Amino acid sequence: MNNKRLNRISEEVKRVVSELIYNGLKDPRVNSMTTITKVEVTRDLRYAKIYVSVFGNKEEKENTLLGLESAKGFIRKEISSRIDLRYAPEPIFVLDESIEQGIYMSKLIEEVNKNSNVYEEEKYDE
Repeated sequence: MNNKRLNRISEEVKRVVSELIYNGLKDPRVNSMTTITKVEVTRDLRYAKIYVSVFGNKEEKENTLLGLESAKGFIRKEISSRIDLRYAPEPIFVLDESIEQGIYMSKLIEEVNKNSNVYEEEKYDE
């Protein structure tokens, strides 16, 4: 299967799962600040690795993953009904912490820039 088709299917799965998290899931464990960052569908369309970013503490992230795991059958059924595929890919949820890492890196860069500005001011005061 070509990469273009796999990318299209991955984007459709991402759209469907995002919509389900926003509207369809009634599980209170799933945090409302949950985002699907990326979906990778295997070449045989049997599995979809779904990267999930959750804004919250460690407990909220774990509870969200547990809620998504328990809703895996419902999510797979909805993917099957909304996307015309021979096989509905089995969702595999993976916690994606790249957004938090990006925020952390931005804070570090901001702190370094602030400290370098203080150093520059001290240098010119002499």
